[in-house]
Amino acid sequence: MEKPADTQFHIHELLKRRWSPRAFTDHPVEREKIQSLLEAARWASSCFNEQPWVFIVATTDHPAEYQALLSCLVEGNQIWAKRAPLLMLTVAKLHFEHNGQVNRHAYHDVGLAVGNLVVQATAMDLAVHQMGGILPDKIHECYALPAGYEAVTGIAIGYQGDPKILPDPLGERELAPRSRKPLREFVFSGSWGHSPEFL
Repeated sequence: MEKPADTQFHIHELLKRRWSPRAFTDHPVEREKIQSLLEAARWASSCFNEQPWVFIVATTDHPAEYQALLSCLVEGNQIWAKRAPLLMLTVAKLHFEHNGQVNRHAYHDVGLAVGNLVVQATAMDLAVHQMGGILPDKIHECYALPAGYEAVTGIAIGYQGDPKILPDPLGERELAPRSRKPLREFVFSGSWGHSPEFL
């Protein structure tokens, strides 16, 4: 199912096609595609080239590892994410390697890496759904995160499935139109709240 963005201005087709379904098939994600996803993330830009991202990965090929990672998601996300053949957790390194100072850009840079991953996934016809609903304390315990590292998000990846497999209201949300705030609500020039003339 395609849900292309109804854009105000022209954007790349991959960005128009990207959205976050919750319905997945059980078809595994090929090893080569997983490698490509992580390679795309690896080449994201970051402050001081710190690359403060860590990805914890589990596939249904390894059921015990998969169940452990799945259990680190909140229950509402487990309901649908358990069908995705590839799950990930993102982790941020919170201090710079070169001076030990706090890296206040770490979360931003993790987001950039995931952004690369999502575009690469879309190019390979994979569906990606990112989740804020994770259990950080459980992740710390389950994966023995070192001091100075913090869990950021969960990610479900796979091939898009039939929305009918989802219970309501998730099935309804899957079919609902996409929407975004207009640019004038968040792009300012000159003073706060004042939109630039080109919008």
